[in-house]
Order: sequence, then C-alpha cells, then structure tokens
Amino acid sequence: MTTAPLTRTHIPTLKPLGDATPHVARILEVMAHIRLFEDFDVKELARLAGYMVCYRAPAGTEIIREGDAGDFMLLLLDGGVEIVKRDSGGLPVRIGEAGPGKTLGEMSLVDGEPRFASCVTTEESLFAVLDRESLTRLLAEEAQLGIKILIELVMLLNQRLRNVSARLMRSLEDIRLRRF
Repeated sequence: MTTAPLTRTHIPTLKPLGDATPHVARILEVMAHIRLFEDFDVKELARLAGYMVCYRAPAGTEIIREGDAGDFMLLLLDGGVEIVKRDSGGLPVRIGEAGPGKTLGEMSLVDGEPRFASCVTTEESLFAVLDRESLTRLLAEEAQLGIKILIELVMLLNQRLRNVSARLMRSLEDIRLRRF
C-alpha cells in the first residue's frame, strides 16, 4: 500500500481512504477527460492508480498551503477547490478554482519548491494523490509508465507557462497603452 503523504500536513479533517485501487473506476472516468492522461490506455491508468492514495476532505479544508514544502500533486475526483494566493500585503486573493479532473500541485511534485498558492475545498471533495516517493517507485518499477507521466507533466507545465506568459504580455501591453 502507498504511504499517506498528506498526513504530514496534519490536517485533522482529512480522511485518508488508502490505496487508490478501489477508486480506479472513478479515476479512470475522470482521467479519460484530462489532457494530461489522454495518451494513456486503461491498463496504464489502472497501474498508475496503484501508486496513488485517495483522500476525502470536508468543505473548507486547506489541502495545499501556500509556502509549505510540497512533494505531491493531487487529482481532484469529486468536489471543488478554490485556489488562493496572498498578495504583497498578505491578503488572500482568489486566483482560480478547480473541479473534478483538475490536477493541483504539479510544480512542487517536480521541483520540491514551496507551494505557490493555497487550495481550499469549497465542498466535500475526493482526490487522489501522487507523491514524489511513489513517482520514484513508479519510475523504478515501471520505467516506461513513469517516463510517460513525467513527459506529460512537463508538457502540462510548459503549456501553463505559455498561458501565463501570454497573459503577462497582454497585461504589460495594457499598462503601456494606458501610459500613452
């Protein structure tokens, strides 16, 4: 059985459900609609689920905390999450939301850096977690599948970087036009 990575964050309301294998049907259903997993077949997704742990969290649970060390990503299976980033004055600003099928925390899974933003459940939520230890084990035990997930993560992060860069350029252009 995979370890429970989120227990290290000491979230008392978080309910670990154990190995994600019993939730494979829901994981497969959700993953079938996620670009990150579009190149995976059903058998690969089922094997990947064996390296994940599922959790249930009530509404209002901070499942990722901005600034905390992070070594896992999560796949939201049911429920909703609000993504919050603190501004320069320390006030929380809502920067997004996520629903079933969205992945969160990929940057910290890959680079181990502190969390960029916080994620708070807006309703009871079910999610599967892949931590760095399990990803390393996956790479050692099933190299082809592990490499495939890493390539997909790199492509996902690259696409997000391109989107953010485009938004930054539009914002800079708006600022420049307002000055003149």
